Amino acid sequence: MARQVALRRSYCKRLCIGRLIRINHVGQARRKVNGIAHAAMRHALLAIALVAIAAPAAADETRDFRVDSSPEAARGELSPYLQCVPYARKVSGIQIYGDAHTWWEQAQGRYAIGKAPRVGAVMAFRPHRNMRLGHVAAVSKVIDGRRVLLDHANWSPINGRRGQVEKDVLAVDVSASNDWSEVQVWYTPLGGLGKTAWPVDGFIYADRATETPTHVARAEDPVRKTTSKRFLSAFADLR
Repeated sequence: MARQVALRRSYCKRLCIGRLIRINHVGQARRKVNGIAHAAMRHALLAIALVAIAAPAAADETRDFRVDSSPEAARGELSPYLQCVPYARKVSGIQIYGDAHTWWEQAQGRYAIGKAPRVGAVMAFRPHRNMRLGHVAAVSKVIDGRRVLLDHANWSPINGRRGQVEKDVLAVDVSASNDWSEVQVWYTPLGGLGKTAWPVDGFIYADRATETPTHVARAEDPVRKTTSKRFLSAFADLR
């Protein structure tokens, strides 16, 4: 009887020890898994921190053109490629912000405008077809009454990439009245002028608009130097 009790105790002891060993193994495995997960999390956070540190430097290198200080930019509405508006503003010195199709109206009263091309002027395109926001381009050279060279951005895709800068590319006035209301512009994928006649509002010059002087009408000198007797007699009863 005593031997049986001793055997049972020994069996229970071995069983408890076995369970404790298994529990310990499970705990070690869980700790290893948690350690791996924590290490992976630390590496991910470190990578994010490095990207955040590097981002301001990358933005600074392209701030002149890619980063616009307009209200649209403040709301995070810039595209990830170079737009025509900040580039035209940079090369022309004309300080107008907002979508290209708003430039012509914004220039009224602020800058001189006209229908004749001039070096340094901005050609303001109206929205047309898929160009819903319009376009602006700076005139780099006037060749003759029908041809100019333009500096602009985000017109032709080059090597499959948008937002590229093109300098001294040809634009031709194709309007019937030679008023630069319609132009064809060099399109790099075609290796020549594009086929579309793009509508143009006109040219915005870097000169500030001059105020129109206000003319004040002056009363004419009286015809008579002395008051007539008839006029005076009308007030005789009031004396």
